[in-house]
Amino acid sequence: MEFTANQIAVFLKGNVDGNGEVKVNNVAKIEDATSGTLAFLANPKYESYLYSTNASIVLVNDSFKPEKKVIATLIYVPDAYQAFASLLELVAQTMYEPKLGIEEPSYIHPTATYGKDVFVGAFAYIGKNVKMGENVKIYPQAYVGNNCTIGDNCILYSGARIYHDCQLGSNITIHSGAIIGADGFGFAPTDTANYKKIPQIGNVIIEDFAEIGANSTIDRATMGSTIIHKGVKLDNMVHIAHNVEIGENTVMAAQGGIAGSVKIGSDCMFGGQIGIAPHVTLAKGTKLGAKSGVNSNIIKENSTLIGAPVQEYGEWAKSQVHYQNLPKIVARLNALEKELAELKKK
Repeated sequence: MEFTANQIAVFLKGNVDGNGEVKVNNVAKIEDATSGTLAFLANPKYESYLYSTNASIVLVNDSFKPEKKVIATLIYVPDAYQAFASLLELVAQTMYEPKLGIEEPSYIHPTATYGKDVFVGAFAYIGKNVKMGENVKIYPQAYVGNNCTIGDNCILYSGARIYHDCQLGSNITIHSGAIIGADGFGFAPTDTANYKKIPQIGNVIIEDFAEIGANSTIDRATMGSTIIHKGVKLDNMVHIAHNVEIGENTVMAAQGGIAGSVKIGSDCMFGGQIGIAPHVTLAKGTKLGAKSGVNSNIIKENSTLIGAPVQEYGEWAKSQVHYQNLPKIVARLNALEKELAELKKK
């Protein structure tokens, strides 16, 4: 399908600067774009590509002011990144045929219920007393255990596993290989130097508009619930331990590990490979750089931290400068010690 700049601007509620009748039929990165494609510019470090791109249309922020002549037609929008995401969503809807119906062989327990426009792929398993809403998509080889609830417009991709008694809200996406509701890591030492498993009798609750990445794991609570609040986004290979609570709209990059009973505030942002120790509380808006390690409470809201253990970003940056100069500092210290020793001999 082809769209003109004017049509796209109407859809995005933006303003056209240039040829409003120029047409595009695909999207591309600004540095790789060809004629007939649409790109976007949100990060200032890519601005140089704007003046050489072959894209026919480029989305830019309302606040952007080009420093040179731009050949492409520009569409000014409040947030170019979000606008581009909206267009990608529209493109995706036209690319993929909607899945409907029950494929065979699959298993749905007679007590399970589901709404209209449901898809259950081949070799999927739906357990006893499962309740699914409308437009739920369960892809092949996914598993939904007994007594689970799944709200409207949820997607479980191939190989996703939802253990018994877990509750999913609406508009949730669970990617392939993700496991929701496995046992929390609970073992009590005994007199014989062995460990006795502590039964994990809680569940996992995931609220609306959350997305769980491929091969991520969210453990059930020992008692009560592990809670992923509304709008949380977890990248691939993230581990959430038992009784953790993650606040609304928090986002977490790949390979993060959150230990048991951690409480994370809303609107937090975590880089990749972060680690948080058990029973720690993080304030609203906390930002953690990649590979950060947190072992105590973060009380101040909207803190930006990095390092292991974490410290304020500015202090961490200063310490990194000293660390890089450490060989020179050691050499100077050795020279001073040698000079001092010679003075003592005299």
